[in-house]
Amino acid sequence: MKFSKKLALYILMFDMFITFSAIGLILPVMPAYLKIYGAAGQALGFIIAIIAFAQFIFSPVAGNLSDRHGRKNLIIFGLFVSGLSQIAFGLSDELWMLYLCRFFTGVGSAFIVPPVMAYAADITSQAERGKAMGWIGAAISFGFMIGPGIGGFLSNISIYFPFYFAGASSIMAAILSLIFLPSIKPVMQDQSKGENILQQMARSFKTSYFVLLVVVFVFSFGISNFQSTLTMFLTYKFNYTPSDIAIVMTIGGFAGVIIQGFALNKLFKRFGEMNIILFGLLAAAISLYGMLYVNSFYIILFVATIFSTATTLIRPAVNTLISKTAEAEQGFAAGMNNSYMSLGNMIGPALAGTLFDWHRDIPFTFGAIILLGCFFLAYVWTKKSVAQQQKAS
Repeated sequence: MKFSKKLALYILMFDMFITFSAIGLILPVMPAYLKIYGAAGQALGFIIAIIAFAQFIFSPVAGNLSDRHGRKNLIIFGLFVSGLSQIAFGLSDELWMLYLCRFFTGVGSAFIVPPVMAYAADITSQAERGKAMGWIGAAISFGFMIGPGIGGFLSNISIYFPFYFAGASSIMAAILSLIFLPSIKPVMQDQSKGENILQQMARSFKTSYFVLLVVVFVFSFGISNFQSTLTMFLTYKFNYTPSDIAIVMTIGGFAGVIIQGFALNKLFKRFGEMNIILFGLLAAAISLYGMLYVNSFYIILFVATIFSTATTLIRPAVNTLISKTAEAEQGFAAGMNNSYMSLGNMIGPALAGTLFDWHRDIPFTFGAIILLGCFFLAYVWTKKSVAQQQKAS
């Protein structure tokens, strides 16, 4: 890749890091924060889910707008909206205001993720795309990893301060993107023809990458299930502080980030993206269920690391396969990818928070079953695809 492409990719990685670290930043703080409002698991579940709901509604719109009007403007707009909404979250004094602010955080991220994915596809060849998606996936994972650590640390200053910091960081990223991110012309033509979200979802059923979108939904469901309930689980079962939770979530994701940044492309070439997806789904299901049977800090840390590593392998593998399959529909595919991810992120924490208030073990068992079911679905689909290719040849 030329220097200009590398510069653009580094800026895209930074934007994704800021976006996802800001989302993950609240997780260790929220159990203690919600006690101010007399709320617990269900409220946390819905606060996380409402971000995903906004992403689900607006991601296809953002993907198609970026196809027609370019990627850069939408990325900058999304970063500003995300930043302002997070500052407003810290200033809120009613529970309904928290929901409203997180909705606009979701709107902002919806205008960031699909254009970033499509931008990366625009500036890379098929051969380069796996590596580029791996880097962007590493930035996402690193954001999720370090976000809780930042949130736990900054909460020692003030329980409200993490939200102000996240908002200011997003606005700073918007300004940097405005100055340094090159403007490019999208490489594909818009094909949505004014479709609404339901029509676009219906069209996605007919795409060649639909099963991959199902995988996106399921692993997103599992990840958000784990993240939303882990903080409550550790708080109410083990009396962990925000700093303790931040350590578990931060170190838990470190191995996955290293693998994504330095070994993922080699793993793709040696084993193939689909085998990485299958391995990730199986390891995630086992480790999620295993959380119920550990009680020491270091074993909890170990199991959380296995889960984080497994799930961080899945995301770039799915992104790469969808991007390779989508060809001229990069904007639409990226929008659908983010919509299915948002759907999983919406249903996962909302259901997990409700189940947690019923019994704290149920979300882990249920999430493991869903991940295991997706493993078998993807395995059967892969076997059928291989059989069809062999028959065709």
